[in-house]
Amino acid sequence: MDLGLAGRVFVVTGASKGLGRATTELLVAEGARVVATSRSTENLADLTHALGATVVGLGVDNADPTAADRIVECAQASFGRLDGALISVGGPPSGPLMSTQEDDWRQAFESVFLGGMRIARAVAEAIDGPGSIAFVLSSSVKVPLGHLAISNGLRPGLAMAAKTMANEVGPRGIRVNGLLPGRIATGRLVELDEATGDAAQARRNAKAAIPLGRYGDPAEFAAAATFLLSPRSSYITGAMVPVDGGAMQSL
Repeated sequence: MDLGLAGRVFVVTGASKGLGRATTELLVAEGARVVATSRSTENLADLTHALGATVVGLGVDNADPTAADRIVECAQASFGRLDGALISVGGPPSGPLMSTQEDDWRQAFESVFLGGMRIARAVAEAIDGPGSIAFVLSSSVKVPLGHLAISNGLRPGLAMAAKTMANEVGPRGIRVNGLLPGRIATGRLVELDEATGDAAQARRNAKAAIPLGRYGDPAEFAAAATFLLSPRSSYITGAMVPVDGGAMQSL
C-alpha cells in the first residue's frame, strides 16, 4: 500500500533509538522527510549518517520550554513545511508510588506532559492543511503497570489531553491519536526487565501474559505509527491504539 507520504515532513522526538528511530526509518522509506530530535547528539549523528539528507537532526530536551519553537523553526527552515509529528516523551523513572520522590514527579511532568503538549501545540499551529499528530504513550493509559507509578499517573492525563486536542484541531483537518505500546523489545524494556533482579524470569512471565507469546519488534510499532501519521488513516482521530500483542485485557 502506498501510504501517500512522499514529500511530507514530520517531526519525530526521541528519534535516535528505539521506537522513535524505527519510525523515522520507516517514514523515510515511505518517502517522507523528518526532523529527528533527541537529547543525544551522538545518536542523532549516527541516525542522520545512516539516513542521509532526508533527515535533519536537532539536539533538544522536550522539557526545555524553548524546544517546541526550535523544532518547528528547524522543520520550516530545512524543508519548508510541516505535516505532523510523532511525539515520544520517553520513560520516567520507575518505582512504586509510595517511595517515588516529588522531584521525580516534577521533572517527569515537565518532560512527559508539558514538553509533549508544547510540541504538539506548536506543530498543530504550524500545519497548513490536513496533518497528523501521534503521541507515543503506554498501555499504562488503561492499565497500571507494576513499579511504574509515575508513568501510571502521567500518561492517562496526556492521553485525555490528546483526545481534547483532537476535538479542537479536527475542524482544521488535523488528526491527533495516541499509540499504546506494550512490551516492545527496546533498550528501555531491557532496563525494566533487569530492574526486577531476574531479567530472564521477567521476560518469561511477561511473554506468558501476551496472547501472541512474544515481545514486539520496534518495526512493528513503527508500522502502526507510520500508518496513523499517513493520509491513509484519514478518518481516525482521538483514538488510543494498542500495539501490545493483545496483552491488555480491556477494550
